[in-house]
Amino acid sequence: MTVRLMIAFVLAFAVAALVGKFYVPWLRKIKAGQEILDVGPNWHKSKAGTPTMGGVIFIAATAVSVLTVGIPDLREGSRGALFVLLFSLFFGAIGFLDDYEKLKKKQNLGLSARAKFLLQLAVALVLLYLLRLEGYLTPHLYVPFWNVTLWLPEWLYFVLAAFIIVGTVNAVNLTDGLDGLAASVTIPVFVCYTAVAFCWGMHFSSMGVFSAALTGGLFGFLLYNFYPAKCFMGDTGSLFLGGAVCGTAFALDMPLILIPLGIIYIVEALSDIIQVGYFKLSHGKRVFKMAPIHHHMEMGGWFGHKWTEKQIVTLFAGITLVFAVIAFFGCKDRFAF
Repeated sequence: MTVRLMIAFVLAFAVAALVGKFYVPWLRKIKAGQEILDVGPNWHKSKAGTPTMGGVIFIAATAVSVLTVGIPDLREGSRGALFVLLFSLFFGAIGFLDDYEKLKKKQNLGLSARAKFLLQLAVALVLLYLLRLEGYLTPHLYVPFWNVTLWLPEWLYFVLAAFIIVGTVNAVNLTDGLDGLAASVTIPVFVCYTAVAFCWGMHFSSMGVFSAALTGGLFGFLLYNFYPAKCFMGDTGSLFLGGAVCGTAFALDMPLILIPLGIIYIVEALSDIIQVGYFKLSHGKRVFKMAPIHHHMEMGGWFGHKWTEKQIVTLFAGITLVFAVIAFFGCKDRFAF
């Protein structure tokens, strides 16, 4: 299993590096440039025209790796990775529609919030049904660290699960606001998933291959997305990532692990919710200079220090790594005998 995980990682990295070499220049050629909102930090306007939809790089890399290295699992009837890949692809497709609308209209406004929510909810329900049908998912909540299970009515579990998925996907999308941020924060998440699948044994090798492949694909993508970015992942990439993050948690039947693993996603989403809510309640006042919180830090909020993009990415990725290690030790012995 160790060799397969390493091959999945290396193959995905190589594919991402190779695809990006040809794909990024092609995006420039067709002028698939990102429009920058006027409400953002002024210095971000220099990024206008940077190619978007770069998420295709790690999406392709992950798919190639899973559909080659993962063949033995498919032959044995282990289809968890395939379901999560398809699930993530559907979210990526929603993101692609959003990116396409933005490019067509030449402004940073794509699908309506209502349309995106309904599409995401539909995809979430389909995934949950498939995972339940195939036996990967039980309608009960496994609690990491305590190694206990909370028994819930099935209908309640699926309602909560659907909204957890939609919320997580959009939180990951909010995190994609700086060069390399979403990819760098998500890498420790999938390193943790890979390690957990390895510890749990061959029954989970399919999900280990998927996690290792996406990790490799993201490292390859960072060759083009790290500051200064040659391309952005766009909603195509960020919604795919969000789908992969929560899809893997549900395929491993431990959605509550998203709390420590997704700590940065949660903080980013909460900062946005707090900002909007307080703005409405106070008739125009703000808690943050700008939300999500990474923009607040860029603008020197609270303490006056203006963080650079590299500093914020390093800090957020470091925090996620620490919580990923904690999460790993909280669930690695789930199936120990």
